[in-house]
Amino acid sequence: MTRKAIFITGGGSGIGRATARHFAGHGWFVGLADVNAQGIDETAALLPEGASSRHVMDVRDRDQWAQALTDFAAASSGRLDVLFNNAGIGSGGQFLDMEPQEADRLIAINFGGVVNGIYSAMPLLRATPGSTILNTGSASGFYGVAGLAVYSATKFAVRGLTEALEIEFSKHGIKVRSLMPGFIDTPLLDQVSADSNEPARSRLAAGGFEISPVDDVARAAWDAVHGERVHVPVGKMAKRLSRLARFFPGLIAKQSKKIDRLGAAGH
Repeated sequence: MTRKAIFITGGGSGIGRATARHFAGHGWFVGLADVNAQGIDETAALLPEGASSRHVMDVRDRDQWAQALTDFAAASSGRLDVLFNNAGIGSGGQFLDMEPQEADRLIAINFGGVVNGIYSAMPLLRATPGSTILNTGSASGFYGVAGLAVYSATKFAVRGLTEALEIEFSKHGIKVRSLMPGFIDTPLLDQVSADSNEPARSRLAAGGFEISPVDDVARAAWDAVHGERVHVPVGKMAKRLSRLARFFPGLIAKQSKKIDRLGAAGH
């Protein structure tokens, strides 16, 4: 097999599924990894025959990473052009209302899973010329968002890791990139947070916040892999936050307070 290959965590839904379809549409082989076996099967059914491999795994478990990547390498002829660390959860709510165990879970999946993936995939990445690590960050990684404190912190961590490793890994010929999407139309927006009985989607719509189509993120993933920018904002809000965080952080704080008030209104 000479075609390029991408391994996608969180490939059973949302951004992972859309990205799998986009890359497969360009002739790539796609490794679909997720804790949800049914989700993987549903994504695979949307791809061309023979264009994917399936890997049921938890990104928190390094042994499962090792097994998944061994199986993937056997299917991709040893290629790993892109490691897409995309798996994540979106638990929110006021910091003091969140159980510490849920905070631990957020950190372990959203950041620990990225760290595990990079350690585990490094031999394959170094063996594939021109390879890229792509991490799913968030616009909340530009400035902390009230009501998403721990989630936002994990995305700051992903951002910092991306920036540091882009420098460190340049000597190995490996690019490191991150996607920084705003609010994306995925099932995460249908979750109800601990401090509100309304799903995030309803509260965001009431506040006039933009929700971007998931296919926009898939196209941004392609551009990130083939471009030179370390961080790629997705959606008008993310691009606006990126600029404001650099030059007018006080305005970001006001925006965050607006989101926080939306959550309080749901009590």
